[in-house]
Amino acid sequence: MVTDHDQPTAVLRSSRIPGLPDPLISGLIVVLLFVDALITLAVEVLFLPTYIGSLAFPAVALLAAPINIALVYGMESVTDRIGFTFAPIVVWVFGFLVCASRGPGGDVMLASDGRTLLLFACGVLAPAGYLYYRSNVSR
Repeated sequence: MVTDHDQPTAVLRSSRIPGLPDPLISGLIVVLLFVDALITLAVEVLFLPTYIGSLAFPAVALLAAPINIALVYGMESVTDRIGFTFAPIVVWVFGFLVCASRGPGGDVMLASDGRTLLLFACGVLAPAGYLYYRSNVSR
């Protein structure tokens, strides 16, 4: 007779790759996710002032949410620590602050308007909500 006590229990892990990958590959994945965060921020900042006719249409601000969630999701394949999975978003926020500050000629890439606030909210709050969900799903 086989009972439940005889069966090995499965451990629920947040890692997408079975086991942790090689440290060299993990480091490469982390660096690529950081670079990807900066590249996607650059594209989002460049296309933020898009207009359809005379109406401002910040569609890339709404695309920042799933892209940054994908960055966090990709970081989960490298580490099990919830705090470290937010590292690409920290890099994204650092790049956002650089774009929001004045350049050497006094130029500012991000204006002080609602589109910039929408980009920041979608870029930070959506991955933070995803991490909140992931941290509480195993409870």
